Amino acid sequence: MQKVKLIECPRDAMQGIKDWIPTKEKIQYIQSLLRCGFDTIDFGSFVSPKAIPQMTDTAEVLAALDLSVTSSKLLAIVANVRGAETAVQFEAIDYLGYPFSISENFQMRNTHKTIAESTVTLREILKLADEAGKEVVTYLSMGFGNPYGDPWNVEIVGDWAGKLSDMGVRILSLSDTVGTSTPEVIDYLYSNLIPKYPEIEFGAHLHTTPSSWHEKVDSAYKAGCRRFDGAIQGFGGCPMAKDELTGNMPTEKMLSYFTANKIITNVNPLSFESAHNEASKIFNKYH
Repeated sequence: MQKVKLIECPRDAMQGIKDWIPTKEKIQYIQSLLRCGFDTIDFGSFVSPKAIPQMTDTAEVLAALDLSVTSSKLLAIVANVRGAETAVQFEAIDYLGYPFSISENFQMRNTHKTIAESTVTLREILKLADEAGKEVVTYLSMGFGNPYGDPWNVEIVGDWAGKLSDMGVRILSLSDTVGTSTPEVIDYLYSNLIPKYPEIEFGAHLHTTPSSWHEKVDSAYKAGCRRFDGAIQGFGGCPMAKDELTGNMPTEKMLSYFTANKIITNVNPLSFESAHNEASKIFNKYH
């Protein structure tokens, strides 16, 4: 039977919420996710408190998690070298996630850097992670299209995959930052890039409207992608690129797709139901 890695992203779900979610409630929510069997939990970030105030308690959350009950790995997002230097100090963190945009406009919005500056930053983060025995997940923002007027086509995405591979990137998650992906583009990118760069594990960080989730997951899976990011009930999305209809890929929808197609996810249904209830409690209360 085929297997996929599911990455649950409570950080992505929570980061854009204006109301402060108490640290204790974050811990309870993430703890429930750790019992589910996800490959990885994208649990927090070490970024500017001004940029993402909701994540200022990431270190406190991490310190309180009981990791003896889980096989899931932990991922934290960093946006610069200083964030990476902080993240690598924590033994429990396995992955540093870095958003690398091939849109000059979006890179400036997201990290206040040009693409050239971001390339230098990524090299330093890769070095720091390697020295600390951790891995970097590079998110290729605007991987499926660009609404900001920058040049975009599948060849540009392919060129960047090659450049990032040469830099030592080994996990590259194509990010559908504003939900612009189509099944045709998804199929083309994965079916071409996966065979061309066998040393890279390609992931799908898809954003979606409620009606288009199935075609996106189906296209990515059939084109060879085996690493999928999601968030329960599709909460969240990118706070730097807001659209009320476009949220994260709903984890429960992906689970239904993979279960129907007899694809192994290692997610325990009863534990997931409990985590789903915890998510509802938080997201019905805080907006």
